[in-house]
Amino acid sequence: MAKLLDGKIKQRTFIAAPPDKVYDTITSAQEWDKFFTTEMELEPHAGGKCIFSWKDWGPDKYTLTVPGKVVEAKKPNLFVFMWGAEGSATTIRIELKAHSNGTIVTLTEDGYMDTPGGRAMMLECASGWGEAMTLLKFYIERGVVYTQPD
Repeated sequence: MAKLLDGKIKQRTFIAAPPDKVYDTITSAQEWDKFFTTEMELEPHAGGKCIFSWKDWGPDKYTLTVPGKVVEAKKPNLFVFMWGAEGSATTIRIELKAHSNGTIVTLTEDGYMDTPGGRAMMLECASGWGEAMTLLKFYIERGVVYTQPD
């Protein structure tokens, strides 16, 4: 059996909003659907479901559903979930820390297998989480809702 990669994905950003507002956004399926997903399902409590879905997403119009479950939800500072197929799920940890006039958001993901497929998925998700963090910032600070291309 392949071992896990030592590395992890790490994305950080500053959002000019209090941690409560950021937390409420990242623990709501309806809010995720405004900036990063389509038809997401989320029960924001430990043991709850967390199903990310994209339908005809982005310029490549890809469709994907990734099942998962919430591991930990501690308002206003921590939201942790696992996603992916059983046996190859990864863990996403989103930490929120009040700073100045807003929140520093730190997202980490680990648990990727040290295989060609695991390394490829880690690279894809690293860029995806970078996009998600940017879209989250623009959504909360400016009200920018993601618009699907025609």
